[in-house]
Amino acid sequence: MSPPPLHPPQRFPTWRAAAAILAFLGLASVANAAEAIDRLGIPGPLNFSGTAYRLAWSSHPTAAYYKQEYLPTGQASSSYRTMLVIEVIESGTDVATALAAQVRSLNQRKGKDPLLNLAIIQNRQTGEALLDFIISAKDSRGVAIAEWNAYRYAPRKSADGKNGVMLFAVSHRAYGDADIREFLGKLKSFRPDEINRLAQHPLPTARLSR
Repeated sequence: MSPPPLHPPQRFPTWRAAAAILAFLGLASVANAAEAIDRLGIPGPLNFSGTAYRLAWSSHPTAAYYKQEYLPTGQASSSYRTMLVIEVIESGTDVATALAAQVRSLNQRKGKDPLLNLAIIQNRQTGEALLDFIISAKDSRGVAIAEWNAYRYAPRKSADGKNGVMLFAVSHRAYGDADIREFLGKLKSFRPDEINRLAQHPLPTARLSR
């Protein structure tokens, strides 16, 4: 369980779609960790599945790309159990392109990540797509981590009418072999309910500030 990390290993952010999307589009590398500045007009708390999530981290590495992460009180990015993620790419991509970039990145883990599995649900009426996947890795101390994610991609129009994408995602983690075994045992029943909650949840309204 030691595949190459997708993103900067010091934060082990395997849930960060930014690296795959930005590399695919040739926009930029993901910025280093920054302060939690609300640039999307979504300060939180966000209520999801009975839990309140507060803004914990944000990044604005290019003119078109924004990312914000939200955690329950008492959790940290390096050791979170559950997280919400909102990303906006104002222009230069669409749902199909963003989804393909993430799938392409995940497929590079084949043969290296024993837990890798993914599924895609597409909504032809709304133009949305939902990708759910599980991955695993080890942190810098050799502790095993399993992570299940559901990424909801929605088409978005910028203020000047350009096509873009909003990502609304939920991520769950388990740490250590015993915790991971329990996590995987519960995932079969937990997964469809969580996907349904994410798909039906009202999308946050982003009001971008630079």
